[in-house]
Amino acid sequence: MEAENFQNYTLGEIYPNYSLEWEISNFIKVWIAVATSLSYCKFTSKLVPKGLPRLLTFFPVICLFLYLPLNLHSMHLCGTTSFFIAWLSNFKILLLAFNKGPLSDPSLSLPQFLAVGCFPIKIQPNPPPKSQTKQNPSPQNPQNGHKSLWNYAIKVLLVAAFVRIYNYSEHIHPKVILVLYCFHIYFMLEIMFAMVAALARATVGSKLEPQFDEPYLSTSLQDFWGRRWNIMVTSILRPTVYGPALSVWTRLLGRKWAPLPATFFTFMVSAVMHELIFYYLGRGRPTGKITGFFILHGVCLVVEIGMKKVLKGRCRLPPAVSRPLTIGFVVVTGFWLFLPELRRCKGFVRAFDEYMLAAAFVKDMVGGAVKFRNYDGTGK
Repeated sequence: MEAENFQNYTLGEIYPNYSLEWEISNFIKVWIAVATSLSYCKFTSKLVPKGLPRLLTFFPVICLFLYLPLNLHSMHLCGTTSFFIAWLSNFKILLLAFNKGPLSDPSLSLPQFLAVGCFPIKIQPNPPPKSQTKQNPSPQNPQNGHKSLWNYAIKVLLVAAFVRIYNYSEHIHPKVILVLYCFHIYFMLEIMFAMVAALARATVGSKLEPQFDEPYLSTSLQDFWGRRWNIMVTSILRPTVYGPALSVWTRLLGRKWAPLPATFFTFMVSAVMHELIFYYLGRGRPTGKITGFFILHGVCLVVEIGMKKVLKGRCRLPPAVSRPLTIGFVVVTGFWLFLPELRRCKGFVRAFDEYMLAAAFVKDMVGGAVKFRNYDGTGK
C-alpha cells in the first residue's frame, strides 16, 4: 500500500457544504440530545422495573444514539462521538436495562451519570486508608495506569511532528509512513480520551480509571487486548458480551474451555461495532477488512489462551522476545487490514485538513480578540 499524499484532497472536496462552524453547531446539537436522552434514562430507570419493560423504554434512545453520529462528518468529532454513544453509551444503557453496569449505581448524581454514560470513563472506588494500603499492598493498583502531564505533552509534540513529516511523505518510504500512522492513531486516541477524562473529572469531582496502559509494552495478545489497549472497551464488553457468552458455553463445554468460544464471540461483536464506526466515518459499504482484522486476532488470541491452558505456564517467552512479537503482529496485521480502511475513507487526509482548519479558526479568534482589545471607540 502506498503512502497517502496529504495534498490530494480537502474536506471541502469530500463534503462540499463542510465548514468548521457548521460542524461545531451540529456537534453541540448532537450532545444536547445525548445529555437529554441520558437524563431520561436515569429518571425512567427509577420508575420502570428492570428487564424487558425497561429495555423497551430505553429502545428509542438506543436507536437515536445510532442515528446521531450521521449528523457529523469530521474524523475527530464524528469518530469520537460514534464511539462514545453508538457503542459505549448504548452498551451501558443495555446493562442499565437489567440494572447492571456502571450506570446502575444509585449513588451517582445526575452530572456523574451523564459523564459515565457519555464518555469512556469509570469512576474509581474510594481508595482504602494509607495505613491499610501499606499493610495489604494491591498488586494491581489502578493508580499505576495514570500518567504525568509530561507523558501527554511528549505525545502531543510527537503528533505535531508527524503532521509536519506527512508534508514530505513523497520522499519517505511508504512503510515508514505506515508505522507513523500506527503511532499517530494510538497517540491521538490516548490524548483525546485523556482530555475527555480531565473534563469529566473536573465535572464530577471523582478520580477516574485510565483508558490506556502503555500498549506498546504488551507481552501477549491477551495482555494487549485485555489489559492495555482501550481498557474501557474491555470493561464494557466483559459484562455485555463475554459474560453471557461464557455462561452459555460453560454449560456446553465446561469451565475450562468455555473462555475460548466466549473470547472469539466477543471479538466478533467488537468487529461489528468497528465496522459501524467506519461506516459513520466513510459512509461507504463495508469491505469486510475490519471484520477480518478482528476475526484474525480473535482466532490467534483463542489459540494463545488454549496453549497457556495446555502448557500451564511452561515455555513462557521472556519479555524481550514476546513484546516485539506481539507489537509486530499487531502492526503488521494493522498494515494489512486496518489501515487500508482508514485510507479508503481518506481518514488521515481529513484529519490533517481538520488540524489546519482548527489552527486557522484559533488564529482568527485570537486575531479578533486582539483587534477588539485595541479598539479605541473611534473606528480605528
